[in-house]
Amino acid sequence: MNSSTKLLLDTLGNKKTPRMPFWFMRQAGRYLPEYRELRSRSKNFLEFCYTPTDASKATLQPIRRFGMDGAIIFSDILVVPHALGADVRFEEGHGPLLKPVQTMGDLDAFGMEGLNKKLSPVYEALKLTAAALPSETTLIGFAGAPWTLACYMVQGKAARDFEMVRSHAITQRSFFTRLMTLLTEAVTRHAINQIKAGAEVIQIFDSWAGNLSEEQFAEWVIAPTKQIVKDIKKAHPTIPIIGFPRLAGSKYVEYAKQTGVDAVTIDTSVSLAFAREALQPICVVQGNLDPLLLANDKDAMLTQAKRIISTLGDKPFVFNLGHGILPHTPVENMQALCQLLKNSSVNA
Repeated sequence: MNSSTKLLLDTLGNKKTPRMPFWFMRQAGRYLPEYRELRSRSKNFLEFCYTPTDASKATLQPIRRFGMDGAIIFSDILVVPHALGADVRFEEGHGPLLKPVQTMGDLDAFGMEGLNKKLSPVYEALKLTAAALPSETTLIGFAGAPWTLACYMVQGKAARDFEMVRSHAITQRSFFTRLMTLLTEAVTRHAINQIKAGAEVIQIFDSWAGNLSEEQFAEWVIAPTKQIVKDIKKAHPTIPIIGFPRLAGSKYVEYAKQTGVDAVTIDTSVSLAFAREALQPICVVQGNLDPLLLANDKDAMLTQAKRIISTLGDKPFVFNLGHGILPHTPVENMQALCQLLKNSSVNA
């Protein structure tokens, strides 16, 4: 399909389009009744992610209901550690739980050998989805960034600031460097495999980037992301890459300048003025409506959406949220937002 028929691809290529494209993080999820019904058939979350027909159906559900311009494959960032050999499980009410990886001996059990086979259901889901998507819809693959994956692997679960992981990066430097090198290679391979399976865009989620100092951010966020982008572009030079260093604040600027990403997703804390003045001259911006507004106040949400459009929409811009859709979001609120965005023509 010629990219000129795909608004998201054109925008990520820094081209003006008849209207701004939109998609939403976690757009396939529990706020949709059809998702809840589909999810109820699987005994656990990982089984659901690794069942290609179900993962593809989940990916397609919001597209068929709302008509977003991008469909992000239904999966999880922790499939990469799982494929490397990590003990990963998901418990209702607790999120992901992993057996902590904290020593060189722990790392000895990990390897790249089984990654392609273990993640083959993800690639099959991409192939199924690519064949079923409308011709104008862009298929998005994704991966967690090495720093964020390392946080989960070393800590064993989500944490407020991952202080223990940051301390480990300082006091167990050889171990942490080896872990990050492994994850950088694994994320790169996973991204390239997704492209081979049909992904037209890759988003790299660095959900815990905001916990780091300037120096640590340069070492553990910018450097590995730059390497991943370089290696993906070497294999697939025309594939756009979106980076999401959540809560990076002013460090977004150096991230955008140094990593080589085509676009950055901005979280809700980023001011629109900062995005316009400091980021849009460097790369395409994507974001940043508050998911809480979307879930709780339709009128306020629509007002803020219009403000985002008026501030950032005169340059190539992808409308999205500042984080994922919340499970209690009313479907009618999502419908109202999608209708507003489809009628927007600020880029014309």
